[in-house]
Amino acid sequence: MPALLFATYFIAEIATLVLFGHLIGVFPTILLLIAGSAAGLILVRSQGRRVFEGFRRASRGELEPSTAVADGALVGVGAVLMFVPGLLTSMLGLLALVPFTRFLLRPIVAAFAARRLARVATAVGSYGYRNVVIDPDGEVIDASVVTEYYDDGQGDARRMIDPR
Repeated sequence: MPALLFATYFIAEIATLVLFGHLIGVFPTILLLIAGSAAGLILVRSQGRRVFEGFRRASRGELEPSTAVADGALVGVGAVLMFVPGLLTSMLGLLALVPFTRFLLRPIVAAFAARRLARVATAVGSYGYRNVVIDPDGEVIDASVVTEYYDDGQGDARRMIDPR
């Protein structure tokens, strides 16, 4: 699957470069690639600061936390896309970095995160790790635990927590 994804990415990048080379010429395409990377670097810096300011505002209750997190995710994805070589990834990275297009992409990020978190919550909720080992044969005197054990995850051995 990763090889197929990389091959698809590579073909799409080459096709984009060839298309732009035919439409506007080779030299302007190279300039567009360089200008897009430069603009992306400037945007990564400024939008990164804006995202951290959004996190601060969300921590003070001035901004909805989901908005700050979605913006942070989009800026992160945009920054990664800006560092991947190619015209197509640079254009997608710029879309994720520009504030007015992020506004349009936020619902997509929220829907993706909701689906992903629902799957994780279901898995953890039904098979989650318990940090307390319940010993049905344990002794209880006046509702005080006499001996308490913990499971360190190393086989089926139980370790006693310091006896009182």
